[in-house]
Amino acid sequence: MSVIVTDKGFAADDWPGAIASLEALEDGAEAVDLSNTDDPARLGNRLEQLGLIRIAFPSFSDGRGFTLAKRLRRMGYRGRLRAHGPLIADQYAMARRSGFDEVEIPDDLAARQPEDQWLFRADWQNHDYQSQLKR
Repeated sequence: MSVIVTDKGFAADDWPGAIASLEALEDGAEAVDLSNTDDPARLGNRLEQLGLIRIAFPSFSDGRGFTLAKRLRRMGYRGRLRAHGPLIADQYAMARRSGFDEVEIPDDLAARQPEDQWLFRADWQNHDYQSQLKR
């Protein structure tokens, strides 16, 4: 099982359909799983039809998923973008700034880092040092 983290806190997964792997993606699919090594260009002209793209983070120390998220947003993807894996609460702001809408974490991680730790970082727009440097 897993927990979905958003700016409002913990929630159950409300995605109603299946999530296909990139290799098994067929026309008409609404959601796809990407590994942190997949090339999003392989999605081709399917970006507009996808309601959810879930990007795997095999470990909290592997940040390639952040780059994929930024790239997908630059490619024009406007749907739901979900980070999936053992990210830690300290990475939530980075995930949101990279373009993710939500983070899916394992139940055991949610038990070790409860909702209040994630909510503390939900004010991610106000803690962006780069925007403070532009003032």
